[in-house]
Amino acid sequence: MVNKLTGKRILVTGGAGFLGRPVCDAIRAHSPAAVLVPRKAEYDLTEQAAVRRMLDELRPDVIVHLAAVVGGIGANRENPGKFFYENAVMGVLLMEEARKRGVRKFVTVGTICSYPKFTPVPFREDDLWTGYPEETNAPYGLAKKMLLVQGQAYRQQYGFTAITLLPVNLYGPGDNFDPASSHVIPAIVKKVVEARDAGRDFIDVWGTGSASREFLYVTDAAEGIAAAAAKYDSPDPVNLGSGMEITIKSLTELICALCGFKGELRWDPTKPDGQPRRCLDTSRAAERFGWRATTPFREGLKKTIEWYESSREKPGDRG
Repeated sequence: MVNKLTGKRILVTGGAGFLGRPVCDAIRAHSPAAVLVPRKAEYDLTEQAAVRRMLDELRPDVIVHLAAVVGGIGANRENPGKFFYENAVMGVLLMEEARKRGVRKFVTVGTICSYPKFTPVPFREDDLWTGYPEETNAPYGLAKKMLLVQGQAYRQQYGFTAITLLPVNLYGPGDNFDPASSHVIPAIVKKVVEARDAGRDFIDVWGTGSASREFLYVTDAAEGIAAAAAKYDSPDPVNLGSGMEITIKSLTELICALCGFKGELRWDPTKPDGQPRRCLDTSRAAERFGWRATTPFREGLKKTIEWYESSREKPGDRG
């Protein structure tokens, strides 16, 4: 199988972000001619002129599109219009201008939020169109899902090579711990560590704890994306996940144990749980380009907590 990255100029949108940095590292292992990381301050990907200028100046052979406007349940509830518009426009403009310029391959990194709300577990790629996504995440999930449609349509009409990957919830060192926009693991870790350090005897937690999630360590995801970019050329979307499933209640209890917090968990059922269950069938990735996740969940969670503890600003750090 020919490696599609070797000797090529690879542009990674969002390449300076939480997922982008390890993706760039994983791509470099495939000996590209260059890994190009455009910065938002220089190229606004929601503006057609900026997208055109970026492609003309950087001249990529392959594009890995990671850039996204994302957040947890709270951020999705507050920004449905922004999340739909910016994610849709970025991808649509980028793929169209890439096609016009003869880019050889376009890798869309989509989202688990594209799946229907009540998808049978484990989620199989063929189930993507069996219903409407969970309402909180639908604008974001559908915007990303349209890039799958665009890629398949462009392949049919123009012979354009576009692939779509669907990673599950990511976690790991370097994640976003801002409570206004963070996802579930960093949000809980931050809350637990702060409660422990303040000597509090309880924390409030969103929802009922009954919803389940699957989590994928960020460097595992990066290896999967690089492997697909190098080896996979088919139109069928591909899940990237670890194949594990854990309830939010069990996750919170595990984080408390790893952080040494022994207080009470006070669940708030007035807050939404989001999608009831998430767990992926990841067999297609193994079959099509030989990728499987390798990081045990507890080990990855410990590394994430250790990174947060060592990097956060402690009380008194400001002098």
